[in-house]
Amino acid sequence: QLQLVESGGGLVQPGGSLRLSCAASGFTLDYYAIGWFRQAPGKEREGVSCISSSDGTTYYAASVKGRFTISKDNAKNTVYLQMNSLKPEDTAVYYCARRVVGRRNSCTVVAGSLFGSWGQGTQVTVSS
Repeated sequence: QLQLVESGGGLVQPGGSLRLSCAASGFTLDYYAIGWFRQAPGKEREGVSCISSSDGTTYYAASVKGRFTISKDNAKNTVYLQMNSLKPEDTAVYYCARRVVGRRNSCTVVAGSLFGSWGQGTQVTVSS
């Protein structure tokens, strides 16, 4: 069964850090770009970061560049999102997904409509 499972969310104070994990099963990360998305209450889903499977190219939204780092461990079939210097506006449910439309190994376009096999999400709350 194709599945992505997120973990690592929680409550953290502003300026703190969290590391999210996205564990894949039923398929290998070798052939798919993996994206991280987030959705806050009342807001549209936003593409946060992506890592390609072709050459490891990464993408970051402007709002997180310099603070978030995406990486993957092929041996564990897992993608990580290290989030540092967290801000209250980072509060959202974070989802990972694999690209299933078009160039499946690429992060050239990080739009939710091109991704599938969505995980259940993990809540990140940044608050003092």
